[in-house]
Amino acid sequence: MKAPTHTPLTREEITGVEFDWFATDPSGFVAQFLAAGDDTVPAAALASEELLEATHVWLDTRPETEETSAPAGGFDEHLCAPQRRGAFVYDHVPGEAGVYRLVAAPRTPITLDAFPAHLQAYLGTLRLPVALGAARLFIRPDGTAEVLTD
Repeated sequence: MKAPTHTPLTREEITGVEFDWFATDPSGFVAQFLAAGDDTVPAAALASEELLEATHVWLDTRPETEETSAPAGGFDEHLCAPQRRGAFVYDHVPGEAGVYRLVAAPRTPITLDAFPAHLQAYLGTLRLPVALGAARLFIRPDGTAEVLTD
């Protein structure tokens, strides 16, 4: 059996374009991050275009389990599809490298153990050292992160 191919992405490829990536927290909760052209994402998020795409497809094809938590009719409402399927959603704050704001938090978060084994292994490399659900996060390219309280 042939080993799966993993095409790494480069920071140059994601600079200035919409790039969504995923991470987990110490409780195993999952979030989708919308980088909006910011290339300050964890290196592990760039490791495999194929696994990133498989994660998108797996989450995007799950049934919606809850209503959107963002205000109806607002800009954030169109970003909430992952939240309706159990994932936290964070969007990059323009002009602040590595800073994300919480767009939507699921009432019943999906956990890493719900994912297929190969995606669990991939997402396990993207574990942030902060709890998802904080209003603002600062995430560095080495995968370290902190909650911002300003």
